[in-house]
Amino acid sequence: MVGIGADGWAGLSGHARTQLRSATEIVGSARQLALLPADLGAATTPWRSPMSEHLQEVLAGESDAPEQTVHVLASGDPMLHGIGSTIVKAVGADRVTVLPAPSSISLAAARLGWDLAHTRVLSLVTAEPEALIGAVTDGARLLVLSRDGHSPGRVADLLRCTGFERSEMTVLGDLGGPGETIASGTARTWRDEPSPVLNVLAIDCVGPATSRAPGLADAEFAHDGQLTKQAVRAVTVAALAPAEGQLLWDVGAGSGSVGIEWLRQTATGRVIAFEADPERADRITANARRHGVADRLSVAGAVPDALSGAPGPDTVFVGGGLDGEVLEICREAIAGGGRLVANAVTLETEQLLVAAHAEGGGTLTRLQFDYASALGSKTAWRPALPVVQWVVTR
Repeated sequence: MVGIGADGWAGLSGHARTQLRSATEIVGSARQLALLPADLGAATTPWRSPMSEHLQEVLAGESDAPEQTVHVLASGDPMLHGIGSTIVKAVGADRVTVLPAPSSISLAAARLGWDLAHTRVLSLVTAEPEALIGAVTDGARLLVLSRDGHSPGRVADLLRCTGFERSEMTVLGDLGGPGETIASGTARTWRDEPSPVLNVLAIDCVGPATSRAPGLADAEFAHDGQLTKQAVRAVTVAALAPAEGQLLWDVGAGSGSVGIEWLRQTATGRVIAFEADPERADRITANARRHGVADRLSVAGAVPDALSGAPGPDTVFVGGGLDGEVLEICREAIAGGGRLVANAVTLETEQLLVAAHAEGGGTLTRLQFDYASALGSKTAWRPALPVVQWVVTR
């Protein structure tokens, strides 16, 4: 696998050139193949659409020369948001040799003088601009791989809508090539004109300081009353112990607030929200988009039926729709290892959790919060409904 930049053949190392000169088959995008000399002698194959299917054929040895080493061209560093990780995962690192070129991210940092150790790298190649929401905070520096020339304009719209209109934006196009361009401005004044198709967007964030700590205000979620309230939600998300790469079942998701807050704690976690009501399902998706985690959340149907066909979870939260059958299915789902957190408000569901605790151990906690509110011309404490929470780890 050979990384190639916009400077083409001239920018390749001697070792990379030697490898390509010895190649019998080279696969890459039409743009990348056009950067190679015409006299290489190798058979060149541009990726067909859909590329994912063509890649599977190449990896399965269904190319024109199945017994030969296949050389694959990739943009810059194949292991940085590139095709490299996909190929290594499919065939194993021992069958792949990677010859990287400077990535567009490295080139952007060099042009800007930014320290990559303190800069967050994100990709919008397959995600929507809302995916940046969780990373945008005052003082942060972001380097974003754009999907196309319209991405910077869409990001500017997002920044204006979220209080970051004073953020400095720099679009670095065709980095390393003869037509390299750099354009800067603020999100507030950014003109909605297409940028170069191949571009990296740098954002120097200026705006409110944002926190990932669980316990967002209730007003941050659209809901119809089915909402785990702020204080209980903060305790619940902490009990769920979010960790990278894990899958959470949010059973009886309501507004999706618990699953969404769980996702905000990680960059690679995923959530399946189980919700029977179509309007609530749409609301969950809208809430997830608002908080920048929609690309990692999917909404499934009603429990218990939808649970049987779902991928096995690492963590389960049961809020709405708790009954004996659902609780038993969720306990079985983590029997091989995992964590279950269940909240009960009614006496009937509380009794289920007391019995489950007696049988299966874990911790049982009663959460009670009082809130100050007006009482005539004075102020008094008003208790919220208590919540019984069972947490068990297998």
